[in-house]
Amino acid sequence: MAVVDTSAVDARAAQITEPSPGALLRRRIFGHAGLMIGVTVLAVIFLMALLAPWISPHDPFDQILDRKLIPPIWTDSPKATWVHPLGTDQLGRDYLSRLFWGARISLLIGFAAMLISGVIGTTIGVLAGYFGGKVDMVANFIITTRLSMPVVLVALAVVSMIGSSLTVVIWVLGLLIWDRFAVVMRSATMQVRNLDFVAAAQALGCSTPRIILTEILPNVANHLIVVATIEMAHAILLEAALSFLGLGVQPPEPSWGLMISEAKGLMFFDAWLIAIPGTALFLLVLSINLMGDGVRDVTAPDGRS
Repeated sequence: MAVVDTSAVDARAAQITEPSPGALLRRRIFGHAGLMIGVTVLAVIFLMALLAPWISPHDPFDQILDRKLIPPIWTDSPKATWVHPLGTDQLGRDYLSRLFWGARISLLIGFAAMLISGVIGTTIGVLAGYFGGKVDMVANFIITTRLSMPVVLVALAVVSMIGSSLTVVIWVLGLLIWDRFAVVMRSATMQVRNLDFVAAAQALGCSTPRIILTEILPNVANHLIVVATIEMAHAILLEAALSFLGLGVQPPEPSWGLMISEAKGLMFFDAWLIAIPGTALFLLVLSINLMGDGVRDVTAPDGRS
């Protein structure tokens, strides 16, 4: 009886049934509900900020006092009008236009502060984790010193001393929120530096900068992305808090935190003045955190998504 060799057929069948890495990654991405919700909401807010000069129905700085405190269109007030769909504030400025332009400020501050803090924290953390010894000791001292300083109080003190502006707020926040980058990257680098591919690069005589840039950083990028999203959301909330206290972005800039601050005296009479920018701020921070968690799950080796 002839024996039929089916190994080639089985191998071909395995290639057909087993999804490729790209298809598996796409399945993880589109199958992760949190990631898709976060990316969608963040994309809408980003487009809203990017297209603000063209989609804003009015100039966000125009003050028309005879149109002040017009309620939104979903209220039963006879003053509500589609000319101002989200109403106007106490100075007659269109709330929808200020909401669009406020998205620009929040995203700019969040991204810029995250970038500054990421460069500082990643540098400290990677150097401490890779070299260890005295370098790690000095880095731990710097991190501990930073952790002993409350961010909000230090930011309030610095901004009150040197004055408040958009640039000052970005640099103050960027120089104060790098500690999570440093702690996470130090721990991740310590885990990676003892792996075989790092030892192979060292044995081949690769320079330390090359090992860090081509071997260490690509393998800790997953942790870096997650921390970056967390710190971006953190920076946005801190800017809103500073603006609410009057030491962040200054009038007449349409910051969402400043919009909440300007409306706090009317919260019991016209609650929508606080609810609208507060909801926008909530959705922005939530979308960034959902996206960060989704990226972590999708890129995890064990495919936690």
